[in-house]
Amino acid sequence: MVTACGAQEDDGETAKQVTMNEQQATDRAEQIIHQAVDTMSPKPTLERTGPATIGPCIARDDHGPDDRLQVTLFYKLTGVPGSEAKNLVLQARDAWLKQGYKYNSSDEEDMSGPFPWVSMRTEPDDFWMEGITGVVDRAKGEGLATLKVISPCFLPPGKATTADPAAFETPQTDDPATRRALGHSSRIYDALGVGSAPTQPGEGLSTVREEFGTSVHHTWSTEPLPEDERVRALARVQEYFQSAGWKVRHMPTLEGTPAVVAGHPEERTVVQVAASTTGAVRVAVTTPVNGPSSSADV
Repeated sequence: MVTACGAQEDDGETAKQVTMNEQQATDRAEQIIHQAVDTMSPKPTLERTGPATIGPCIARDDHGPDDRLQVTLFYKLTGVPGSEAKNLVLQARDAWLKQGYKYNSSDEEDMSGPFPWVSMRTEPDDFWMEGITGVVDRAKGEGLATLKVISPCFLPPGKATTADPAAFETPQTDDPATRRALGHSSRIYDALGVGSAPTQPGEGLSTVREEFGTSVHHTWSTEPLPEDERVRALARVQEYFQSAGWKVRHMPTLEGTPAVVAGHPEERTVVQVAASTTGAVRVAVTTPVNGPSSSADV
């Protein structure tokens, strides 16, 4: 969901390691919330809601260990008339812009409508936040403003660090594992049935050497999609995995739509497909270099 530990930038350098702990991540997320709310008029009441604050890093865009965590804060802005929801979201956007934070995505038509939504991120620490206007009464233009902040992925204290940067290599395109990873990505692309986005930092092909073996990773994203299209795309890819004999399970996500995690019964290839905070669907294919040759090598 965010570019964090161990991701590769376009120039081949590894991204900055995230070294915060849970309390630091929570404190920073709270600070971002209050930067948006403290100067609002009328003054809302913050009502925390949603899942537990600390959770696993879902739909990772990099190659960090599985035990990394993320902090997520959800707040409803209550105690004000429903007609003020739009105004509160726009005030949050303006307050974050004054802090120097950047748009992650925005839609001018949506922002000018009765129920605006905005997605932004901080620099350089890469927290992502959303201001959302939920519909309460569409005819009257009444809504409920919600703010959400998501931290970068980080390792809890006492855990091993990510692989040494020297472990990340660019794989050979004629390598069987690389062909296998790209073949699976191609079939997943066909199953999703939506367009792909330009390669982002932290995406693409890489080979990672770790103590438990060497793997080829291929990560990529679709173009941003409306929520209903994301749900249908994830349903199509789940149907593909099941029809092809993959073992499929679901993981809860902050976006509400569960991520699809699929394991190939013979290759030990694992695929994660999940909705992102950007509105895109992110795909991560991991296959062992010493996996079996199969019909997937195309």
